[in-house]
Amino acid sequence: MQVITAEQAAQLVQDGKCVVVSGSGGGHAVPEAILAATGARFAQTGTPRDLTLVHVVGIGDRIAKGAAHFARPGMVRRLITSALIDSPVFIDLARDDRIAAWTLPQGVLSQIMREIAAGRPGLITRTGLHSFVDPRHGGGRQSPSARENLVELIEIDGQEWLRFRPFAIDVALLRGTTADEDGNITMEQEAIPGEMLSTAQAARRSGGIVVVQVKRLARRGTLPGKAVKIPGILVDYVVVDPDQRQTYATDYNPAYAGELRVPLDTIRPLPFSERKIVARRAAMELRPRDVCNLGAGISTGISAVAAEERILDRIVLTNEQGFIGGAPLTGPDSGAAQNYDAMVDQPYQFDFYDGGGIDCAFLSFAEVDPTGSVNISRFGDKIVGIGGFINISQNARKVVFSGTFTAGGLKVETIGGKLHIQAEGRNRKFVERIEQVCYSGPYAATEGRVALFVTERAVFRVTEGALELIEIAPGIDLERDVFAHMAFRPRIAADLRTMDARLFVPSPMGLAQDAPFRAA
Repeated sequence: MQVITAEQAAQLVQDGKCVVVSGSGGGHAVPEAILAATGARFAQTGTPRDLTLVHVVGIGDRIAKGAAHFARPGMVRRLITSALIDSPVFIDLARDDRIAAWTLPQGVLSQIMREIAAGRPGLITRTGLHSFVDPRHGGGRQSPSARENLVELIEIDGQEWLRFRPFAIDVALLRGTTADEDGNITMEQEAIPGEMLSTAQAARRSGGIVVVQVKRLARRGTLPGKAVKIPGILVDYVVVDPDQRQTYATDYNPAYAGELRVPLDTIRPLPFSERKIVARRAAMELRPRDVCNLGAGISTGISAVAAEERILDRIVLTNEQGFIGGAPLTGPDSGAAQNYDAMVDQPYQFDFYDGGGIDCAFLSFAEVDPTGSVNISRFGDKIVGIGGFINISQNARKVVFSGTFTAGGLKVETIGGKLHIQAEGRNRKFVERIEQVCYSGPYAATEGRVALFVTERAVFRVTEGALELIEIAPGIDLERDVFAHMAFRPRIAADLRTMDARLFVPSPMGLAQDAPFRAA
């Protein structure tokens, strides 16, 4: 192992190579110093160019950090990731077909690192069937020049599967907290575990090099063997950045690292708004001892609602980054968690998810069609990506999709436990046809999975292959406030109910006293 500077690390990335970068979201375990140095090298010299860039999760501050350091014309030729939203400049490059871009499920990209490491013929999974990742529906492509088939449909014992093809890794840019003189890497201050070991092994199997950015160096033999996440035998170079932050927004929070638990009172309640109304109604689907996943967007607020309602310690919340228990974070540090019971490497979390381990998943929606199929990935020129959405939604026993009824300028008020629409959103979410299928309602129905759609003014379920209205908010006019803003007319349940009035007042709802939790 050799200790080098970030600028020297940038010199190791050569034209046309495949570079895999670790991390998640807003700077969680992202080797930012190396990415910045590599981007600066290209700006000065025009090299490295024509790279294949792979990152499992979207990484960036949605302005100029993370993957955005590579978003310079000519620097990247192919991009393979699960999400572009954290580095929006890549959205423009993909939209204009200046790069070949694919968005594949987060779990697939995480798990395939192990398959590459072992020299196996790719990842074989049912995740992605009947979605836009299925080669019959686009194969995850997001730009016209993305012609290569990264996924194929196969049959095993009469059953359909998807095979995601392996690829060779030339350079792996990873991150830890401490490196010793032999290159052993620990991650004691990191906010997420990622798939560091699997990626390092995959790069070694491919004949590539492994560069790890850390905050500090330690003497040989002083790191506890159990704490080592990447053995030194897999590490070629170490870059020390003493200014390395835990995330872009947080220098260091010991609760994120699992060093301590914080009182639940420090988990701030959500401000009262239409988003809190939605998160509250979704939280009403929680049951004692449920193992749940919280997705991005409104769903991240469910942990704050559960804490405020004093039921957080009676359920098990998880997120795809590898946390089990506790409270997944919201806001710029979303992806991390606090008060968690366990932190497992991301590929193993997705093994659990793919195997049906989630009792109830809470996810967002952006477009819904009459069959209950969902799009969160692409809307015309806006390419968001999918993150772990497909792994989670396709394999959970029950999915609660949460979102405001319309988007773009929606304003509501509540008076006396009733909801009133002050200004309607400009954009419909319930449409006749969705642009990309991220969740197939018909496919889920064949597998007996339950889906619920929660908004601030109405709740729907999928029944007999169609969307059915089952609840409406007090104060809402069915024709004026609901049907007039849908491109199709859903079924109406024979026992159409009024949403709980407690949802529409600022004070806590008292969910801990409701029947499911009181009886447990």
